[in-house]
Amino acid sequence: MTDLPPRFRQALEQDRQERARQGLTRQRRAREFAPPPFAILDGRSVINFCSNDYLGLSGHPALIKATREGLDEYGLGSGASQLVCGYSAVHKELEERLAEHTGRSRAVLFSNGYMANLAIIDSLLGKGDCVFGDRLNHASLIDAARLSRAVYKRYPHGDVNALTRLLQHNDTGKALVSTDAVFSMDGDIAPLKEMVHLCTEHGALLSVDDAHGFGVLGRKGAGTLEQLGLGPEQVPLLMATFGKALGGFGAFVAGDELIIDNLVQRARTLIYTTAPPPALAKAALRALTLLTEEAWRREKLSELTEHFIQGAREHGLPLAGSTTPIQPVILGTAAKAVMVSRQLLERGFWVTAIRPPTVPQGTSRLRITLSAAHEIAHIDALLDALVEVLGQEERACGQ
Repeated sequence: MTDLPPRFRQALEQDRQERARQGLTRQRRAREFAPPPFAILDGRSVINFCSNDYLGLSGHPALIKATREGLDEYGLGSGASQLVCGYSAVHKELEERLAEHTGRSRAVLFSNGYMANLAIIDSLLGKGDCVFGDRLNHASLIDAARLSRAVYKRYPHGDVNALTRLLQHNDTGKALVSTDAVFSMDGDIAPLKEMVHLCTEHGALLSVDDAHGFGVLGRKGAGTLEQLGLGPEQVPLLMATFGKALGGFGAFVAGDELIIDNLVQRARTLIYTTAPPPALAKAALRALTLLTEEAWRREKLSELTEHFIQGAREHGLPLAGSTTPIQPVILGTAAKAVMVSRQLLERGFWVTAIRPPTVPQGTSRLRITLSAAHEIAHIDALLDALVEVLGQEERACGQ
């Protein structure tokens, strides 16, 4: 055993014991590959209802082929940061396609959404500025605000009136409002149209993280902003990822020419890290094409989502009101969420229990995510299993 300093060992052991006592210990499950929506766990095939692979593209033959072609053409790694020699022709082509697809002037690539969100706030705000964030924003947005030198003010989830009051009393320098478009744990959509009006009125910059809407929503899969009819004039700054609906890995920020140039010049998470592998950029390019060529995937996903919601309502399941493929079933305690998740897995359904601190105390849940790779029969079977497991739990509590 490593000889840790006694104070570190004691503190870490106490923390581990407390997490276990509260039922908050997290564990990773090593899965083997199977075509979506399946996964192999411990040698057993299960139906995966906790992946963000919304369009079922992660195993698409065209993306696998594009990645292989990219490896043959560029090799594995990019070799350096973007500003040294890691920026390749395929990176440039992908940025141009992303700008066109989202209707923005320019786009810039990042290794992942976390780094992109850190970059936005770090490069645009400084001491004397202020960032306003939804209380249920993704951890990357929260951390970006905390790590910046700007004042950080949070407003209750989706509360436009509270945000209005904060902006009215803001007497700092530049003001940026940061929000998820589709909230990752609740699946609801931010009141973006109202927020656009507020930011325009108070001279604030609106930055939107559309990681869970990009590829899923909108006529051509450009995301939540496209679905709501909000262009670059209303929302100058957009972040989205390739690791969800596009089935790959990486992220981008798209927006005004001046903003993107600022990110290239100042974003530490771009300047001081190796550029994304070119082969993955080539796969992302192919995935963008599939958004148009296989639009049926979005249509099917929408139909499956409606089917799940209708079935859950008929069975009286405790949904949260989401209309997106993220369908949380709120169970309350961490222990109950873990128990139901475990029993579903025994029945062949992989649904992760989400507990604090990822979600607020008392709102532990099953985060069910739907994919175009699912079929109606998969959803009906999951609903039946949920009803059975929750019914057993209620009967046990009543005895």
